[in-house]
This record gives sequence, C-alpha cells and structure tokens, in this order.
Amino acid sequence: MLYWLLYLKLFHYFSPFRIFRFLTFRTAFASLTALFTALVVGPAVIHRLREFQIGQYIREEGPQAHRKKAGTPTMGGLLIAIAVVVPTLLWADLGNKFIWMAVISTAAFASIGFADDYLKTVHRRNLGLTARSKLLLQVLTSVLVAVTLIAMQTQGLYSTRLIVPFAKSYRPDLVIDRLLGAPHIWPLAFLPFVAFVVLVIVGASNAVNLTDGLDGLAIGCTIIAAAALSVLTYVSGHATFATYLELQRMPQVGELTVFCGSMVGSAIGFLWYNAHPAEVFMGDVGSLCLGGAIGTIAVIIKQELLLPFIGGIFVIEAVSVILQVASYKLRKKRIFKMAPLHHHFELLGWSESKIIVRFWIASLVFALFALTTLKLR
Repeated sequence: MLYWLLYLKLFHYFSPFRIFRFLTFRTAFASLTALFTALVVGPAVIHRLREFQIGQYIREEGPQAHRKKAGTPTMGGLLIAIAVVVPTLLWADLGNKFIWMAVISTAAFASIGFADDYLKTVHRRNLGLTARSKLLLQVLTSVLVAVTLIAMQTQGLYSTRLIVPFAKSYRPDLVIDRLLGAPHIWPLAFLPFVAFVVLVIVGASNAVNLTDGLDGLAIGCTIIAAAALSVLTYVSGHATFATYLELQRMPQVGELTVFCGSMVGSAIGFLWYNAHPAEVFMGDVGSLCLGGAIGTIAVIIKQELLLPFIGGIFVIEAVSVILQVASYKLRKKRIFKMAPLHHHFELLGWSESKIIVRFWIASLVFALFALTTLKLR
C-alpha cells in the first residue's frame, strides 16, 4: 500500500519517496513494523484471551512438569498472523501475485489452526478438529497453491523444475511428459508436481506444530528459518546474485523478501511474550500459520529440497514422532522416552531452558549450512 501510494503515485511530486522502491528498505521497515505491532498489540490480545478464559489444555500423557502451564492463554498465534499480514500489506507491492499467494496461504492455515484451537478451548473439545478434517483442509489449501503456481507457469512467472542442492546442472521437471517422456495429458501431467507441493507445505505446517511444545522453542526456530528464507528469496529475485549463484532467477519473487521480513519481525515480537516462562502460547493458529507460510515460500522460490536444512529442527521433531509411532506399532517398543524429541530430553532431566537454547543453536547451524549450499553448487 505504501509502495503504491508513496512511490508509484507521489514520487514525481516528492523525490525522496524514491527510497520506497528499494526492496531492502521496505523489508527492513516491514520487519520493524511487524515487531512493534506484536509488541504493542500483544498485551491487549493476551488480556482478551484471559478474559475469554482461552487457556492451554495439557495432555494427560504429557510431561508432569507441564501441569503448571495449564490455563496459560493460548491462540496467541492470532497476534503472529496479524503482525505478518498487516506489515506485508503496508510495505509490499500489492500488484505482485506471489505476495497475495503467500498472504492468502498464511491466512488459510491460520484459519485452520483457529478452528482447531477454538473447538479445543472455547467448546472444550479436547482434540479440536479431527485429524482427518485438519489434514483434509491443509491438503486442500496446498492443492490451491499448487494449481495457482501451475497457472503462473503458463504466464512464464514460475517453473515446475526442481533446484537440487550440489547439482547445479540437474533440474528435473515434475511434469509427467517432461519427467518420463509420456504424452502430455492434462491435468494428470501435473499430478507429481501437485503431490510434491502438498507434501512440502503440509509437512512444514505439521512439523512446526509438533515442535511447539516448549516456551519459545518453535518461535525461536521460526525466526532463524524465516531469516534464512529472507536471504534466499532476495538472491532468487536479484539479477546479479541469481546469475552468480546459478539460481533460477524469478524477478517477481524478490518481493516476497518483504513477507519474510514481516515473519521475522512478528516472530521476534511474539517471542517477547512467549519466552520462558511463557505469558501466552501460539496454539495451532500460530504453528500451522507459520509452518504453512514457510512451506509456501520454499515452494515459490524453488528451495523445497533445501527446506529440510532451513527448518532442520522442525524436520527432526517430525521424524522423531514418525519413528516413535512406527516403532510402537511394529515392535511394541518405543525409541524415545516420549515424542516429539524435546520431551525425550525433558524426561532425561534436561531443564526446559537448556533444551530450548540448544535447539535454537542447532537450528542456526542447519540454517547456515543451507545458505552455504548456495555457493557449493
């Protein structure tokens, strides 16, 4: 909005407004706007959640140390969603289709999480949405993202080819006729691409959701992942950097740096209230929203295969749950004392603060490794 008003409309009357054309300037101020939005709106949101008695439900099978957290306001992810979307709409170029895709996808995943939290806390249905309903809504949203990207491909704005880390010349296309040499049959030809997009976005959304179990754990890892995505988004849309790093250059994708900056700022602002001991929890509305946003950005900028490193802790947490469930069903034995992995370390006697900080450190190492792969292609 500010880009349209101050640069496109008023620049000719007041030349200093030309600064609004610089992506780095708008990204920095979007991040600051998101940070201050979260800090300023946070107390009011927490107060309203307490007023409506929207408190955290603690699972019976969870660690006993978490009992004292019962009743802490949840659904704080509403604050995150507001602090991501509003600054993006203020500072981004709203004529950019990728911006709208990221905003709508984020809002859709936030809505799914909100419905789940609402049923759990307000209607006192401990499990919220059924697992099938939640997964179906996530898949549907991801399919819509995939179909939109396919439509953009026809306009030359997107490519269904994968960028493979460490293999700069190998870029397989996720369209059947190009992948297998089969006849082009619409829409079956795009099924592998759609399935891949669904796997990435739904997987990212649920991985962040599983990581959200300790004060500040998920939001701290999100800050690191979003910062890494900001760098990747910027270089993907920059002509010189993209050519130098041999990335697929997508000029309009660069505008998503503003969205990623907003995500970093909102996450830092939310961490102010979510740091141990937490005053508010993000709930599913926050974790599904952030995971969906991270997955959507990764798909748009063609860094899907780098996402397991960008969000390394999220992947490890999700894999720990998969292994635990598979082991118990097949062998009737558990691999970990409790899953996700952070609960395993809790039961080993690690303090909550130590687990959180060490997981943040690991997340930073993963993100830095992901960024080094840009040069190691």
